[in-house]
Amino acid sequence: MLITSLLMIVLSISSCDSASSTTATPMFGLVPKIISSLRITTDTHKKKQYHSSSVLLELRGGASKKKKKKRSRTGSLTKTVTGKNKVGAKKEASQKSSSAGSNAADYYKQIPPLTRLYVTMIGLCSVLGLVLGEERAQAVLALDPMRFLYGMELWRPLTAAAFLGKPSVSWLMSIYYLHEYGSSLEKAYGPAEYLLFLFSMISMLTIFSMALGIPFFTQSVITGMLWVLSRAMPHAKVKWLVITVPYWSLPYGLMVTDCLQAQNASAAMPHILGILVGHFYHFHRFIWPKSGGEDWLRAPDFLVELMDPNSAKNDAAKSSINNALKKRKRGKGKKLGSA
Repeated sequence: MLITSLLMIVLSISSCDSASSTTATPMFGLVPKIISSLRITTDTHKKKQYHSSSVLLELRGGASKKKKKKRSRTGSLTKTVTGKNKVGAKKEASQKSSSAGSNAADYYKQIPPLTRLYVTMIGLCSVLGLVLGEERAQAVLALDPMRFLYGMELWRPLTAAAFLGKPSVSWLMSIYYLHEYGSSLEKAYGPAEYLLFLFSMISMLTIFSMALGIPFFTQSVITGMLWVLSRAMPHAKVKWLVITVPYWSLPYGLMVTDCLQAQNASAAMPHILGILVGHFYHFHRFIWPKSGGEDWLRAPDFLVELMDPNSAKNDAAKSSINNALKKRKRGKGKKLGSA
């Protein structure tokens, strides 16, 4: 009995241990699973919270966006700085071009009116010659006696006095001489006297050119201007090329230069005609009246009043003063100390 009772006790203890083990293992096995699932859910929740917070930060402009903003700001600053420099350079270039254009326009406006008109005519005739071609330009612009006299093409003397051919170095030099000499004459004599000077020069050169068969005489007009200026101060010293010569010899120097450049003596003919016509004007305008002759090349008063009213007023004031001084009666006077 004792043995059987001991066996029963042992069996009961083992059954209790097996039951306790079967009941305890699921309890203690579920806890780490629950803990791990809780950890996973907390981690995913944290990740979702972090993701949502990052989204909110990006939408609001948080710390991560600040870094990007800093980079974009530096990039925008460099772009704006370089952009400012580029825009400033463009502005400076446009200002320089506009200032150059305004300076050229101002210089063009400062040229005396008749000389400016003459230079503009030369430019227009040159452009027309380039458009039409050399042969057609000579047919339209040259001094043709038959078309001028019988065809009533009255523009031909003017175009013959304003056509210099194709643009070249000699073309530029001729325009420069015309501008310099014409401006000096117009400023010295006034626009009315200068207009009469041009009219007399072109009229006489038209006659000579038709007689000699010369189609253009612009160079003769320039030499005539230079001759009249040189007669005003013949012994003044001027530079020709690299030497200093008296002013009266400068027209001859230009004639020699053109002959050497053309390698032909016929290049002297326009200068000879200009010297003859210029001397004719100078003699009948300045020398002949002093010797008692009539000053028939003087500009009339109505033309002076029309083109230069200031000079007309000055001349009228001078003439009135001179007349008043002439009418004044001069007495014998009295000695000092006499009663």
